[in-house]
Amino acid sequence: MSSKHHNPLDRFIASADKALRVISGVASASRPTPACHIPDTEMTEAEMKHSAGLIRVDHVGEVMAQALYNSQARFAKTEEVRAQFERASREEEDHLAWTAERLKELNSQTSVLAPLFYAGAYALGTVAAKMGDAYSLGFVVETERQVEKHLDGHLESLPPNDARSRAIVEKMRDDEIAHGKAAQEMGATATPMPVQLAMKAMSKVMTSTTYHI
Repeated sequence: MSSKHHNPLDRFIASADKALRVISGVASASRPTPACHIPDTEMTEAEMKHSAGLIRVDHVGEVMAQALYNSQARFAKTEEVRAQFERASREEEDHLAWTAERLKELNSQTSVLAPLFYAGAYALGTVAAKMGDAYSLGFVVETERQVEKHLDGHLESLPPNDARSRAIVEKMRDDEIAHGKAAQEMGATATPMPVQLAMKAMSKVMTSTTYHI
């Protein structure tokens, strides 16, 4: 059924179902992983551990992205904006699946803190959506700007010979840039500085904790 036919109860049920799937680690990609044709290379134990830490952070970032788009789509004021959030969410789910798969390849696991960060991000997305579509779109622009910077840092920090992780992170960055650009073109309003600072603080807490657990 198209989203334009959903009533509030339908959207609540769909939102709850997606939350359960994301938190439980059930994510399916609609596109093949960017690393599918790249052979794995031998890495030291320390290099594998470092790559896993970075990819685990990226995975939780995608859990948060699902929470943001889930809440923003649910409370969007127009069908056009809701549809954009739903499109972006589907692409972000690819990222979720890719990073989870890569963690398994690196003999590691996703973060046990993911449900907590999902809840926090959902709350932020709800507040943004309640302020109106322009502010909600602006929240996306600022989020994607910060995520792009964060992924650039990971590309610099990944072990040079970890080409599989690098391919995934590069494609994720390209998608994030496209999502931010689409939101800007739809009429985003700049995110207030206090909100930007709160987002940066939450991101710092997330990256410093989920790298390890």
